[in-house]
Amino acid sequence: MAEKKLLKGNEAIALAAIRCGCDGYFGYPITPQSEVMETLMEEKPWETTGMVVLQAESEVAAINMLYGGAACGKKVMTSSSGPGVSLMCEGLSYLAGTELPCLVVNVARGGPGLGTIQPGQSDYFQATKGGGHGDYYLIVLAPSSVQEMNDFVDLAFDLAFKYRNPAMILTDGVIGQMMEKVELSPEKPRWTDAEIKKKSGDWASIGKTPDRPQHILSSLDFDAETKEIFNQKLIKKYNEIRKNEIRFEKMQCDDAEYLLVAYGAMARICEEAIEIARTQGIKLGLLRPITLFPYPYNAIRELTPQLKGILSLELSAGQMVEDVRLAANGKVVVEHYGRMGGMVPNPGEVLEALKKTFSIK
Repeated sequence: MAEKKLLKGNEAIALAAIRCGCDGYFGYPITPQSEVMETLMEEKPWETTGMVVLQAESEVAAINMLYGGAACGKKVMTSSSGPGVSLMCEGLSYLAGTELPCLVVNVARGGPGLGTIQPGQSDYFQATKGGGHGDYYLIVLAPSSVQEMNDFVDLAFDLAFKYRNPAMILTDGVIGQMMEKVELSPEKPRWTDAEIKKKSGDWASIGKTPDRPQHILSSLDFDAETKEIFNQKLIKKYNEIRKNEIRFEKMQCDDAEYLLVAYGAMARICEEAIEIARTQGIKLGLLRPITLFPYPYNAIRELTPQLKGILSLELSAGQMVEDVRLAANGKVVVEHYGRMGGMVPNPGEVLEALKKTFSIK
């Protein structure tokens, strides 16, 4: 029988990391995600699985520790919040530019700047449009429950290694701090050196031996033509991710005349708003992107012929709404409603925003 526990979202991330065979966690405390590292320290996985858990001296140090671990073919991860992830963006670009798999968890809070320790979703651009310098993307998963916080750790590692690309779980302070019953993932042993050699021996820097050459991993190339060829290779990979890895959830969309688009905590709030709207005769549906990159443009586009309006709901001034508008392509009006600075709307507020925006009686 599967093991079940009542956990915070941040605690679920930590336990899932241990159980999926993670080799190393390197991080730095910052609210509202500090429980990830605190839980790992309490669990002491170095005594049972050999997993390394280390508080780095800074987020800059943590992301570069990921670079070193990932270069050796290891499953490595970190977690932080907006200001900390900002410090990691240079390293994330290096990881993407060297095609190294790793996992970064961002439990987002309100910004800009140091902002607030309350929840936010204003890191959407940072996560989905690169964040650091150069042409690159992260694979981005957006959980809306504590169960998904658990499930997406293993999924993120699978996708990261499948495509040799950094992956991010972009969540928020609501999901990170709330408690729900979680069915824990099955335990997987850490990969042995032989398994790492088999899985990543064609690229990982695991030592020069008589049967394999040394691998020097770097994102630096002084030849412009060679660099362009490499960037074209990355574009081909990103297009393959777009083709194969889009994930989303639809709720009551079959007859919907109006559509809410939301992820994370906002999607949960929208679910109840839909139920209230339906009792009032308003045909309202929800599309929840689960992957923010790749984004489910076609899923939204296919619904536009039946819609009178789309409302993008975010805990921000409006970021994902740009992708919703790209998906709608002018076929239907797309508007945004959001709260900022850590303020979280209730379902009634969401419904009133919909009525006001589209003049629904």
